[in-house]
Amino acid sequence: MPALAGAAVSVSAVGAVLALTDLASPLRAPFVLFFLLAAPASALAFGLRGLEPLGRLVASLAGAVAIDLLIAQAMLAMHIWSVRGGIAAVAGTSALLFLLLALVRLREGRTARRQRS
Repeated sequence: MPALAGAAVSVSAVGAVLALTDLASPLRAPFVLFFLLAAPASALAFGLRGLEPLGRLVASLAGAVAIDLLIAQAMLAMHIWSVRGGIAAVAGTSALLFLLLALVRLREGRTARRQRS
């Protein structure tokens, strides 16, 4: 399982680099699509650890599609849409979501330790 996760991160990173550097490659479209789904989905899956694996997968993928659509809609409404900007916005939103969920999890752990003692 860790090898599969490492491969997914590698494919996502290559997709983001191919899109941001505007390199022409036949792998660009599938790798970028994988990045656009995997980055927000992995951040959401981190926050949904209490669910069963299949439910967590479905919920995180649905949330990833919703995040991508909301980012695209916001960028189009503000007339600032670009491929590079969209990739950067998804990456930034996913990183921010992951960090916020980690902070919430850390805070919950401290609260649970205080209640036990």
